[in-house]
Amino acid sequence: MSANLKAAKAALVDEYQRAILELIQSIKDLSKEDLVTIVDQHTTDPDCRSIQSILSHVVESGYAYIVEIRKWLGEDVDYFPKEYHDEVQAYIADLHKMLDYSRQLFVDKPDLKIEDHLYTNKITVRWGQLYDPEQLWEHAIVHILRHRRQIGNFKEQLRI
Repeated sequence: MSANLKAAKAALVDEYQRAILELIQSIKDLSKEDLVTIVDQHTTDPDCRSIQSILSHVVESGYAYIVEIRKWLGEDVDYFPKEYHDEVQAYIADLHKMLDYSRQLFVDKPDLKIEDHLYTNKITVRWGQLYDPEQLWEHAIVHILRHRRQIGNFKEQLRI
C-alpha cells in the first residue's frame, strides 16, 4: 500500500474519531429526561424529534456506511438495527463500538482503494446517492458534525 493511501485512510479514521469524541463530549452530561424529551414536535423526520432519536439515527447510520462499503466489496453483511436507549452511557458505548466497527474495515481490507473517479465503480447506497469509499467516509464524518450541531441547538432549547 502506498504511503499516500495509508495516510489518507489514517486521516479519515482520525477525523471520524475526533467527530465521535466531540459528540460524546457534548452529550455526556445529559439526563434521562433531556435525552428523551421531544424538542422538535413539528418535524416530519422521526430521527430528529429528540436527542435520543438523533443519537439512535447517528449510530445506525454509522454502521450503515461501513455495511454499504462491505456489501459493495461483495460481503454478505446485514444492516444493524436502530436501537433506542434511555441512558446516555448506552449511546456512548454504542458510539465507541461503531467507531471500532468502522476502523475494522481497514484492518480487514488493508488494500482497499478508497478513491475512484469512474462512475461505474461508485457505491450506490440504499438512499440512492453514489460514493466511492473515501466520499462515504467523508459523508460519515460530516453527518456526525451536523447532528452534533443539532444536539447543541436542542440543548439550548432545553436550556442545558
